[in-house]
Amino acid sequence: MDLVSVLSSEFKLNKTHSENIISLIKDGNTIPFIARYRKEMTGAIDDQVLREFAQRMEYLENLDLRKNEVKNLIEELGQLTDEIVAALEKATTMSEVDDIYRPFRPKRKTRASVAKEKGLEPLAQMIFEQNTIKSPESMAEEFVNPELSVENTEQALQGASDIIAEWISDNAQIRKKLKALMITAAMVSTKAAKDEDSVYSMYYEYSEPVSKIAGHRILAIDRGEREEFLKVSLQLDEARALSLINAEVVTANNSCGQFVKAAAEDAYSRLIFPSVEREIRSYLTENADDSAIKVFAKNLRQLLLQPPIKAKVVMGLDPGFRTGCKVAVVNSEGKVLDTGVIYAVPPHSKVEEAKKILTTMIKKHSVELISIGNGTASRETEAFTAQLISELNMDLHYIIVNEAGASVYSASKLAATEFPDYDVSLRSAVSIARRLQDPLAELVKIDPKSIGVGQYQHDMPPKQLDTALGGVVEDCVNSVGADLNTASPSLLKYVAGINSTVASEIVKYRDENGAFKSRSELKKVPKLGPKAFLQCAGFLRIDGDEPLDNTAVHPESYKAAKGLLKLCGYSLNDLKKRNIHNVTEKINELGADKVAAQLEIGVQTLNDIAAELLKPGRDPRDELPKPILRTDVLEIEDLKPGMELMGTVRNVIDFGAFVDIGVHQDGLVHISQLCDRYIKHPLEAVSVGDVIKVYVLSVDVAKKRISLTCRNQK
Repeated sequence: MDLVSVLSSEFKLNKTHSENIISLIKDGNTIPFIARYRKEMTGAIDDQVLREFAQRMEYLENLDLRKNEVKNLIEELGQLTDEIVAALEKATTMSEVDDIYRPFRPKRKTRASVAKEKGLEPLAQMIFEQNTIKSPESMAEEFVNPELSVENTEQALQGASDIIAEWISDNAQIRKKLKALMITAAMVSTKAAKDEDSVYSMYYEYSEPVSKIAGHRILAIDRGEREEFLKVSLQLDEARALSLINAEVVTANNSCGQFVKAAAEDAYSRLIFPSVEREIRSYLTENADDSAIKVFAKNLRQLLLQPPIKAKVVMGLDPGFRTGCKVAVVNSEGKVLDTGVIYAVPPHSKVEEAKKILTTMIKKHSVELISIGNGTASRETEAFTAQLISELNMDLHYIIVNEAGASVYSASKLAATEFPDYDVSLRSAVSIARRLQDPLAELVKIDPKSIGVGQYQHDMPPKQLDTALGGVVEDCVNSVGADLNTASPSLLKYVAGINSTVASEIVKYRDENGAFKSRSELKKVPKLGPKAFLQCAGFLRIDGDEPLDNTAVHPESYKAAKGLLKLCGYSLNDLKKRNIHNVTEKINELGADKVAAQLEIGVQTLNDIAAELLKPGRDPRDELPKPILRTDVLEIEDLKPGMELMGTVRNVIDFGAFVDIGVHQDGLVHISQLCDRYIKHPLEAVSVGDVIKVYVLSVDVAKKRISLTCRNQK
């Protein structure tokens, strides 16, 4: 296989860029490093495309290995032909290669293998050739052999039919055509497996074309089948399928041809259809998994890149009924200042006592913002908080945060190490507070699967999901960068080139030697070699003696960056004071190609350096809209159709988006209500964290369901 040509065609890249990407990946460079610091070599494709490229490259390499393995196995059997070699070369999927190998694969005992042991393969061959005037019955007479348990012609013919059926079933071309037919013409059919109501009741008598069924319905059906509420099958017009098979194997209109046709019917119903049905269902599930993982990954990316609310003292509330609401106050750097427990909601309802405790904390620590977890007792705690804010008459706001994963973190070994003196519930309150200050730094401590922005995530292939979500976290951390002197090991391990062991070594070195004074000091950290330094250095920030250390300029480009500063009439001191303005204008005046050549770098790298010099230490999240801060609570009973509200998108799924509008229950905007144009997926219109204007369509108070629209109702 010409790997470069295939990948260049699939990703619409020129061959030079594809060759470079392949070489960079094989040399052990990380995706974030390649995406950020090797743009000239790659054509500046982003990290997401690079990951897809790397995954596809791995698949194609494994496909090539499998082709060679199959070729060698068939050759060892002495049955390799030019036709088989050509078929293997043309195969584009593992499934096709496996179908080519199917006739040669060692089989367990089958009806056909038993028939072959009885010496009936020559009879099957003569009938299958269909070029004789003899009838199958007359040919079968020669193969009656009681010693081999072939008592009569009927038994001989049955054995021949079994052999022919297996030949037809093993025909790679037939299987390929039948799979294509099933994808375009089959129906997914579901029925109730038991007489019992369930969440799968809509699928108790349901069918939909394979070609049109949505991924989330496939996953729901699969789960319903696993939980034994559904029976699932694929339905295909048998006459159409048999016509396709007969066109391949029936070559004569004689008695032998009729025999082969009958064997084909047996092959289809007994061997081919059950096997192909399993493959197509696996294909549908794999595609649904891929789509769900992509949605999960996009949601996770948006959640991790939510803008931080900086320089604020935050109070975190982890609501609860019986055990009370846990309270933690953290300063602007996330350091815990105070903790406590209040019992403001039933069954205790010690409202006045709770108000006194919180008022004391708020005034003592100058709390500016209250972060409330959205779990159990959240609605009641929110109402209490809103009342307290109105009574205090201070510049104080609250916000409801998604507490998904907070309990996982608080019970983890990491949390125990970070807060050994606090119990599990208080750690959770700290996490809820910190999620506002720096969502990325806090959420990296939690398994991405537990963050709660996906759909059917517990049904996904674990390895595939972990790889995808881990890649998202890595890309987010590296796009923002990490402060080398404050970053936790949880954050550092996602920096390009750094693993958990090296992250721990960095923190250990920092604890023993004090704050890092420069990026180059990283080279002294044990277990961090030259390769790791090359990968990670540009993503780590240090506010030290070298101003370039606090930018995304890589140390390998410091000479070029200093040259650019000099060319534009600036010094490093100007960079430290953030007193640089007209770098882009100067580059345009002199000509980007000329300046890049003078500095011995590429134009893409030049532009990146210029952007960093203009905004050193910039945080890409600062340019995003800030979360909605609230001072009063809204009840579901207050909602009326047509009401206009501002909301925050909490989750995006295949059929719509859930939006927080300040009521305890998130409202659903169906995909058809997200915009005025047709869209295939909600992600085309909204992302997690977006602040959007919505209108109330309907409210079901009893079922606590809110239907929203983004379409103007006025």
